[in-house]
Amino acid sequence: MMSEKIFVSHSEQETRELGRTLGEHITAGITVLLYGDLGAGKTVFVRGVGEAFGISGVRSPSFTLINEYETPSGMYIIHADLYRLESEGVYALGLGEYAGADDSVLFVEWPDRWGSDTPDDDVLTIRFSALNESEREIAFSAKGIKAMEVLKGI
Repeated sequence: MMSEKIFVSHSEQETRELGRTLGEHITAGITVLLYGDLGAGKTVFVRGVGEAFGISGVRSPSFTLINEYETPSGMYIIHADLYRLESEGVYALGLGEYAGADDSVLFVEWPDRWGSDTPDDDVLTIRFSALNESEREIAFSAKGIKAMEVLKGI
């Protein structure tokens, strides 16, 4: 069973605020797959999620590949960017260990590079599409009970 919602963001600030709203509802054990072209707002969105948890300084993991942020409650936000990797390199990262973990939420940019190891349950998929220079359509779909509950909340 799947659930879907679509939002239109008119600015970078609105994209960050939508991320903050997700952060207010997300729970550990969910994997968030972020699809969209370069500059579509994926990292800005994750920055908003971090702000919901009191984390400042969320940055793109383009060169570090994975950034880990510990929230004040002890939960971790794991932010991975697979843009620069081939499937063998993605496998070496061990993302499967983060997916579904009971102490973290995993955000993955460019998840199409993850391949067949992408989780099947408790997955929130977010697709960013540029409508023009400043507006983005942000489409959410949820698979799994936890992910659907989160999507209902936003």
